[in-house]
Amino acid sequence: MIAVDTNILVHAHRRDASLHDRARPLLVQLAEAPTPWAICYHSLVEFHAVVTRRGLWGRPSTPAAAMDQIAAWRESPSLRILHDTEACLELLHDAAVSQSVTGALIHDARIAVCCQVNGIAELWTIDRDFSRFPGLRCRNPLSQ
Repeated sequence: MIAVDTNILVHAHRRDASLHDRARPLLVQLAEAPTPWAICYHSLVEFHAVVTRRGLWGRPSTPAAAMDQIAAWRESPSLRILHDTEACLELLHDAAVSQSVTGALIHDARIAVCCQVNGIAELWTIDRDFSRFPGLRCRNPLSQ
């Protein structure tokens, strides 16, 4: 199963994002296909934080628009929302220590661990930081 990272979600949602024209059709394709795909719950929360952040966008998304987008993705019958399990905290600890995770990188570590625990075959992301987490195959579907 493919999981989609926050940054792809942001690009698909924000028309003014540099990769919007590539990201949006990919998400539409995933959402309309019968094959299961996934988003980590944490990525949905992070998506909301990014698209509504003042100073990052000329006109940030409203909280209602961000939540409407999340609701639209959730309408996809093939979408699976991934949640942390009890095992995630121990694995997050191991990843943080072995990969010297500091600061905001802990959010990427959390997503990586959630994907691994939930049996994700591939994470779609444009963030190279995920390469530091062994055992998680990552691909940037927007690079061409």
